[in-house]
Amino acid sequence: MALYEHVFLARQDLSQAQVDALAAAATEIVEQNQGKVTKTETWGLKSLAYKIDRNRKAHFVLLNIEAPGSVVEELERQTRINEDVIRYMTVRVDEHEGGPSVMMRKQDRERKRRSERGED
Repeated sequence: MALYEHVFLARQDLSQAQVDALAAAATEIVEQNQGKVTKTETWGLKSLAYKIDRNRKAHFVLLNIEAPGSVVEELERQTRINEDVIRYMTVRVDEHEGGPSVMMRKQDRERKRRSERGED
């Protein structure tokens, strides 16, 4: 089976529970079509470089997927229909990154620096 990384950006006015529900729905689509989601990461609400559909911020979510190409096509079709998703990107990779992604490691480094300076 092929390996993919699927990242989507959800509207800024959604709650964290709604974003988690979007990730669960994407996982369900993959699993119904004989695929497997090996990792789900929510990177949180981040500022965008430019406005997208009047949104200055977005919730970022990463899914690591093991599935055939037809499953990814169906996931992208369903994502395209969803009004809460403002952007998405799916990339085929040779292997999934072990442990937390670069974005999660960056958040941990920043959190550690703040705690060392006493800003927490």
